[in-house]
Amino acid sequence: MAISIAIETPLQDDVRSLVADLNAHLLPLSPVEFQFKMTVEEMAGADTTVFVARDESGFAIGCGALKEHADGLGEIKRMFTRPTVRGQRVGSALLEAITAVAVERGVTHLVLETGVGPGFDAAWRLYQRAGFTRCGVVLDYPDSEHSAFYEKRLALTPAQ
Repeated sequence: MAISIAIETPLQDDVRSLVADLNAHLLPLSPVEFQFKMTVEEMAGADTTVFVARDESGFAIGCGALKEHADGLGEIKRMFTRPTVRGQRVGSALLEAITAVAVERGVTHLVLETGVGPGFDAAWRLYQRAGFTRCGVVLDYPDSEHSAFYEKRLALTPAQ
């Protein structure tokens, strides 16, 4: 399957639908108070870049975001691929695109929070294959049995 990945606004109907599907997918997997979702309006903020994967017909099949923090820190957010395309490396392609833009922007350290449990096995495999390693709590997330944290060092110092 040929896919394209581009930086897009999340304020499009098909991207809103994709994020709604992500939220519905997550709902039964973790307690709501441990689901750290960004709304599409938050995703449209100046500190966040949204990546959308589309199939040959232009249908939105996956998404992910890079939220930039201070001091060269970037956070992977809202990673999702539609169930119909899972196993076809859409998530890997999104993560590669996000990482490439992070490097271009001088991000030196990527982090992410994801859930714990059987519904998150594929996400863990995706992050580990991309060079992320488990780490302690990041940013202002609570330390809980419902979260797993990952990190990936991109460079030793921010680009000048």
